[in-house]
Amino acid sequence: MNHAISMHYFINHRLTTAALDKLSGSGISAVEIFCARQHLDYHNHAQIDELAHWFRDSELKLHSLHSPMYNDDANGRSGPQSIVNIAHLVKAKRIAACDEIKRALEIAEQVPFRYLVQHLGGPQDDYDDGKFDAGFASLDELRLFAKHRGVEILLENIPNGLSSAEKLLLFLGQTHLDMGFCFDTGHAHIMGGVEKEFELLKDRIRSLHVHDNDGVKDAHLFPTLANGGSIPWAKVMPMLRAREHQYPLLLELKESPEFPQPLEAIRKIFKNLESF
Repeated sequence: MNHAISMHYFINHRLTTAALDKLSGSGISAVEIFCARQHLDYHNHAQIDELAHWFRDSELKLHSLHSPMYNDDANGRSGPQSIVNIAHLVKAKRIAACDEIKRALEIAEQVPFRYLVQHLGGPQDDYDDGKFDAGFASLDELRLFAKHRGVEILLENIPNGLSSAEKLLLFLGQTHLDMGFCFDTGHAHIMGGVEKEFELLKDRIRSLHVHDNDGVKDAHLFPTLANGGSIPWAKVMPMLRAREHQYPLLLELKESPEFPQPLEAIRKIFKNLESF
């Protein structure tokens, strides 16, 4: 499989070309950049210009962006008002969320990328028909904005009441939106189980987020290496590999003192996963 990594690992650090230089030539073919303003400030034209010049001369490709989850520069720690939620029931907040995401999508005008990974609802959202309607209104607008920039929006399975595999399929069935998915192994493990969730979504999966956890906490552990992971990779990897033409094997990890040399650990992860 083609190997890719999310810059989520570096989310608490400003994204620089030096960090990308370390990945270039490491056997990783593509990256996903996380739109968190302390990391990639998509409002900062100087930072975007710097990245655009770097990617023009690099063999490393920008596979995708992860849509903003918060509008602050503290990863949501400034409070619940910072949550970027396209399914918010209050129209003004939903419009503000869409405007924030459009600023991120404008990056494609300088640095082309194929996919924007989008959450449906906030972290604590329960199922609500009204939130489905709100999400449809937002995505109807955002998909057109993205299409004009050569970008396809993917919905990610996340552990809330709107975004299990079953609920995502229900959402597409009710709205008749033709959309693909980003399949997150860690989120699936917490929800209905990786194998079950993958089976439901597999035909529409266009990207992956691969990480591990204990089945309860969304810890973004290093697969096959970190203590506490419980995803059965010997079963999951053949399943993922069977559709490798649809997506790269993209890791979405959390920074950990357990692995002070992350690139070395990442190489081991890919080797281990490919051995199954």
